Amino acid sequence: MKTYIKFLTKIYLSSFFYVFLIMFSLVFILNLLSELDFFKDVNVHSLFPLYLSFLNTPTLIFEMFPFIFLIATQLFFINLFNNNEINIFKYSGLRNSSILMIISATAFVLGLLIIIIFYNFSSNLKNFYLEMKSGYTDDGKYLAVINKNGLWIKDKKDENIIIINASKIEKNLVLNAFISEFDENYEIIRNIKSPKIDIKKKNWIIYDAEIFKDNQKENFDLIEINTNFNSEIIQNLFSNLSSLSLIELYELRNNYKKLNYSLTDVNLHILKLVSYPIYFILMTIFSAIIMLNTLKFKNSILKVSIGLFFSVIIYYLNNFFNVLGNTEKMNLIASVLIPLAILSLINITMLKNYNAK
Repeated sequence: MKTYIKFLTKIYLSSFFYVFLIMFSLVFILNLLSELDFFKDVNVHSLFPLYLSFLNTPTLIFEMFPFIFLIATQLFFINLFNNNEINIFKYSGLRNSSILMIISATAFVLGLLIIIIFYNFSSNLKNFYLEMKSGYTDDGKYLAVINKNGLWIKDKKDENIIIINASKIEKNLVLNAFISEFDENYEIIRNIKSPKIDIKKKNWIIYDAEIFKDNQKENFDLIEINTNFNSEIIQNLFSNLSSLSLIELYELRNNYKKLNYSLTDVNLHILKLVSYPIYFILMTIFSAIIMLNTLKFKNSILKVSIGLFFSVIIYYLNNFFNVLGNTEKMNLIASVLIPLAILSLINITMLKNYNAK
């Protein structure tokens, strides 16, 4: 590897990890304040909120990586400008486009490592975080899981424990359901079998019910049962995909498919993860273009502010298209690729006379 490549890569990596550590510290402190507020009336060890904050911070940081890449690139060029190294490279015959290619390649490799290693690490910590904190929330006694055997729900209502298993979900209906109702000592009260249950409201409507109680069987055209769940609550329970690793996401997708459950959320999440390295490259290029197009500004804070202003616009534009995809008003692949295409067009337009800067 040529010396100048090692030199530029080293400066870029130093800038990246410097920004990463600052962001991590800020997010950790803000998250800690949130946890302290949550546990202010709960009797827990004084270090417990600190521990939870540490578990949750990596997932929050993951969402901020586009900003980290942008600011890191700006800091990289500020270092080159302050030491006049950008002119030294220029006089030595190294074009700006060559510098851009080097840091873009570095950003791409970092992006792959972030998706393969950091994301899986942060998702495991997020999973631990949710498990530990659920014991201190009002819904800690409830549980809903989707696996290869279908949908499983554990509920508690009026001191009775209800366990529900269904093979499929269709909008507001669960199909081929079996419900077991126990008392607080887990003594069986009754079992209910039904081909269809309407779960639009918390008061479930059970059709063609077969009730097994005291070794007796009774048939009913329609009965109702009160629960703490409805279709919206169940859907939201599986929306925290950031606690699942890449392998777990694909397993969940297969389980959703078997259950006839909507794949929109998990497909969009996977597509976003796959596209992230390209997103990081585009943000790096965008940041580099801004820095070289604002050379006349002597104030580095102003340059960073300009970059952050446009990156916030890009962030909300990206979220806007993701919402369109998530609500199925746009094709999922298009909802992920269009923001990247727009950013690419902006970069291509602004790359004019880049080497002359």
